[in-house]
Amino acid sequence: MPPLRCHVTSVFTLMLSAVFLSGAASVSAQQASTVLLSAEDSDPNRLGWMQGFPPAPERVIGQPDSNYFSFPKMRWTVCHFRELLPTKQVSRGLGAPVPFSYALDDAINEVTFTPIDGSEPMTWQASLNENYTDGLLILHQGQVVYETYSGCLDEAGKHGAMSVTKSMTGLLGEILVAEGALDEQALVGDILPELADSAFGSATVKQLLEMTTGLAYSEDYSDPNAEIWAYNAAASPLPKPDDYTGPRTYYEYLATVEPEGEHGQVFGYKTINTDALGWVIARTAGESVTSLLSSRIWQRMGAEQDGYFTVDSIGTPFAGGGLSAGLRDMARIGQLVLNEGVMNGERLFPAAAVERIRQGGDRQAFAAAGYRYLPGGSYRGMWWSLHNEHGAFAARGVHGQTIYIDPTAEMVIVRFASHPVAGNAANDPTSLPAYQAVAEYLMEQSATR
Repeated sequence: MPPLRCHVTSVFTLMLSAVFLSGAASVSAQQASTVLLSAEDSDPNRLGWMQGFPPAPERVIGQPDSNYFSFPKMRWTVCHFRELLPTKQVSRGLGAPVPFSYALDDAINEVTFTPIDGSEPMTWQASLNENYTDGLLILHQGQVVYETYSGCLDEAGKHGAMSVTKSMTGLLGEILVAEGALDEQALVGDILPELADSAFGSATVKQLLEMTTGLAYSEDYSDPNAEIWAYNAAASPLPKPDDYTGPRTYYEYLATVEPEGEHGQVFGYKTINTDALGWVIARTAGESVTSLLSSRIWQRMGAEQDGYFTVDSIGTPFAGGGLSAGLRDMARIGQLVLNEGVMNGERLFPAAAVERIRQGGDRQAFAAAGYRYLPGGSYRGMWWSLHNEHGAFAARGVHGQTIYIDPTAEMVIVRFASHPVAGNAANDPTSLPAYQAVAEYLMEQSATR
């Protein structure tokens, strides 16, 4: 991450917030110029981070060290957030997990594709290291056809989902809308009087879900005056300096956000929209995002492991990027969404929640944001719609996290990664054509059976 402002409180938001796609251009360029190690050479096991009893001093990653999310240390950190920050559990409950069925297909490794703007073909297997993949699982027609782990992750481990968390929060919001518990046309200020005088007060729930709010808020880390720094200081659960007088929680910070422009006009990817939505959800449902995600989904989908969220100083979960979970459980989420709310023969939520997500948002508002590798795309329910020939849509997070759903191919791809460049524009040229190539391969295999 940028050396600028590299102290304990600032690194919290650098670690988990929504540096994303073209919005992360300045960060990505700076990182790219300093990346020296390949995926193999930066493997945290090979580098020996936190190994030994105790680890060697030069191999320790922890507080109050403030650079635990700098590359290559972050390749260890993405699997160990709860050792560095306070967290809140997403309980799977006490029932037995529902195992996946397996039909592994090693031939997927040899599937080839040509990267965007590239001229030479690449194999699926080669793309894994190219994108610093820590774990990847492919479901086809509900069966696991591919599963691999590397770096800090194994099948028992948990990995930061980063902004894939936003899509979990958005899904909960869409469920409440589909069930009639939440009116998408309601003003945020009417649901949360605490935000009535902020920029959020005059925005609708729908505008939160589609991130078309008009907010005076910048996540430009190269700008020392950007609002991200005040948000970061408020969000950090760690002790504040004695002379600190700013907001101390997500709730307090959100009430300070000023308006800029009109709501509903332009897509603007800003993490604080999700934090505000998390508050709307909690007030509507009477329980936190962590509790609701557990009761509505995690405990009912046959999860293998608990998940967990990082929290602020009063235990408010980071709705915009704080989730860590196991790879298979994120695949269960993907399959549940592909199935439009049905898992293991049980309906967990109305199909309308996913139907709205698949429809996508305002394409014109999205186009104005200039996402080069997502032409014709849109954003709704805090999911990214590609609007390609397969109708694919995805949850996406910084450093390469994704749940990629292809309804035409009946395919779900879940990836955890620790790419040294924050913006997904660094891995989209290889990831997106690779996903499409595997989808087409799986469809061909089904046709020949």
